[in-house]
Amino acid sequence: MNTSLIILIVAAVVIVSVCYSLYVKVIKAKNDVFEALSGIDVQLKKRYDLIPNILTIAQKFMDHETELFNKITELRTKAINSESGTKEKFRAEAQLDTQLKALMVNVENYPTLKSDATMVQAMATYNEVEEHIAAARRFYNSALKILKNTIEIFPGSLFAGFAAKAATFSYFETDDAAKASIDANKYLK
Repeated sequence: MNTSLIILIVAAVVIVSVCYSLYVKVIKAKNDVFEALSGIDVQLKKRYDLIPNILTIAQKFMDHETELFNKITELRTKAINSESGTKEKFRAEAQLDTQLKALMVNVENYPTLKSDATMVQAMATYNEVEEHIAAARRFYNSALKILKNTIEIFPGSLFAGFAAKAATFSYFETDDAAKASIDANKYLK
């Protein structure tokens, strides 16, 4: 066999191997983003399921907080119906989070509610779910960063089309309302 033909075959194998490994890297990064997004959705589902229970318990003690309950219910519905990975979803989640924190501050106003065993358990579960949501969001942001770096840097950018949908997702960022501290005086009487 001719040495130039051997060199040509080896070069072709190397090029195909490099292209394939880049393709695999982009696909793995895309799948990591979808997995992370799914992890957030699982944790949010736990939150969505917990909210009606918390509101039901709190409503027994906090009859005149109807506006807050309605706002939380409205934001829960909006968050559930928003498409995963979009700024709209993240904005709705941040607003819901702000209202839930306000509810938790408001619970402090009701010693009977605050000491109710069911409410104590619900609040502990809520805090645990919030920690899991935060961890899932960090994992998602990390996976999205890896994907975006992979498809924005040459030669990975040659395979960006294979991750087009995931590449349009937004990072999870809290809005200004969620970053602001809650004024407890507004809720405490």
